[in-house]
Amino acid sequence: MAEQYIYAVARIRSKELSLLNESAISQLCAAATEEDCLRILNEKNWGNPDLPSEEMFQEEEKKTWAFIRELVPDKMQIFDVFRLENDYHNLKAAVKESCIGGIHPGIFTEGGTIPAKDIEQAVAESDYDALPESMRQVAQEAKETLLQTRDGQLCDVIIDRAAMEAIRRAGDESGEPLLKDYGELVCAMGDIKTAVRAAKTGKSRQFLDKALAPCSTLDTAALAEAAAAGTEAVTAYLDHTVYADAIDELESSVASFECWCDNRMIETIKPQIHNPFGIGPIAAYILARENEIKTVRIILAAKRNDLPEEMLRERVREMYV
Repeated sequence: MAEQYIYAVARIRSKELSLLNESAISQLCAAATEEDCLRILNEKNWGNPDLPSEEMFQEEEKKTWAFIRELVPDKMQIFDVFRLENDYHNLKAAVKESCIGGIHPGIFTEGGTIPAKDIEQAVAESDYDALPESMRQVAQEAKETLLQTRDGQLCDVIIDRAAMEAIRRAGDESGEPLLKDYGELVCAMGDIKTAVRAAKTGKSRQFLDKALAPCSTLDTAALAEAAAAGTEAVTAYLDHTVYADAIDELESSVASFECWCDNRMIETIKPQIHNPFGIGPIAAYILARENEIKTVRIILAAKRNDLPEEMLRERVREMYV
């Protein structure tokens, strides 16, 4: 029942006060160097002066999940929808490592629903039964495909589609409207990006049918047909969907479209700021933290590469608070 989360939501409200707001992001954008940004972040309790930026991001992600476990230790499984992407990233890394041979430090990530080392071992030994049932078939198919064809892109497509399907399914099965919306949006955005890339590179309809994951807000058969015909056909199809306002961003660049996707998600979760009950505000806080970590990562990379501030501001995401 929603009432069981009243205390947890009250704690979330307190934590929201420490989220980076638009003013803080503007301050980071205006900073002269990456070092200046890191000093500002240190003042806001991000990392410490001796911690490299990538380790800082990992620490911030750990802090988020430690807090959520403290709040709802017996409800963590409902938030797997946010962690599945890491599992499938690790599956992709494990398949490629097992086919190439050798050990490749840094290719796995933590924060999934199962330890990365378990996925690595299962794929290396072709022990697919050691994986979660939903991952077994795709792991086997991806590894056999890569061994037989040496086509890394096809391997990626197989796993990426499975990841989208798993995230959408987890959102649906949660019974929570916000998590369902999240799963649907992740799946639809992934399909659109795949369709645009395929249209630009002249991929076949057969490739598209294999790559696109079913979702409620897109007719994937029509999207595949459009992508096989070219980019203009894709935008013509999207113009009649709920994603019509993304067309300008798609035509601008992939980075602009990804920014649009993240902003769309923030707009979806913002009503949770005023919701005093239920799991929604907790899920929204997780997404808000992911969004601010992604935004800070973009800003630091821009400073590191001397990207003009005007161009940087076009890439930063909207904040939850």
